[in-house]
Amino acid sequence: MQDEENRLIDIEMALTENERQIEDLNQVIISQGKQIDRLVKQVQYLFSQLNQDTVKPQNEETPPPHY
Repeated sequence: MQDEENRLIDIEMALTENERQIEDLNQVIISQGKQIDRLVKQVQYLFSQLNQDTVKPQNEETPPPHY
């Protein structure tokens, strides 16, 4: 009987640890999702800036005065 109780306790402890790990991983996924959303917005902004010709290609840039 004692062995069965110890086995049940071990299983419950393992389950609790697994639940904690799953919650930790879920928080990481949520954080990464937010970061990806921010990066997508930044890329979209940069593309819009390129499309507005506010950033000139290197060959169209005016050389610095010391050239």
